[in-house]
Amino acid sequence: MPASQLYCPRPGYQNYEVRLFNRDVRALIKENQQHSLFSEAWADDRVTVVEARDAGEARAIASRRYPPEKGFVISGVASISRR
Repeated sequence: MPASQLYCPRPGYQNYEVRLFNRDVRALIKENQQHSLFSEAWADDRVTVVEARDAGEARAIASRRYPPEKGFVISGVASISRR
């Protein structure tokens, strides 16, 4: 994450990089179809940054933002080291 004067990390929290994709979009693209809600970009891994106390909490936060029941799959969670 780039340094910013406005960014103040909370004590006890760190940033996690969460990789995810949408399995429904992937399946539809293989059949040359489009998803009615999500763009084709969701067929590939995308990265979002989540601030959490640990990797499990980061995964839970991401799952709430990107629910599995809507086809989202978390393919990885990694801590982002601070500089």
